[in-house]
Amino acid sequence: MAKIANNSISFDEQEFMALYNASGTHQGLIDALEEMRGYLGPDDAELKAFTESCIEKLTAMSDEEYRGMELDSVLDPEE
Repeated sequence: MAKIANNSISFDEQEFMALYNASGTHQGLIDALEEMRGYLGPDDAELKAFTESCIEKLTAMSDEEYRGMELDSVLDPEE
């Protein structure tokens, strides 16, 4: 699990990131989460906060740390 500024990425965050990791790139995932966040309304405050936390952690990590998360295997542990 990647360590980001003394905050670890939780399994829930990894699952969430894996869902939006279609591009398979660090910046592509950040872009996808930022786009999705734009569709959230006032009733989605909890999801918006969760998304913003994920974006902050992704922005703080290096490309090497991103690759170390191996998001492809999060949704399909059989691989």
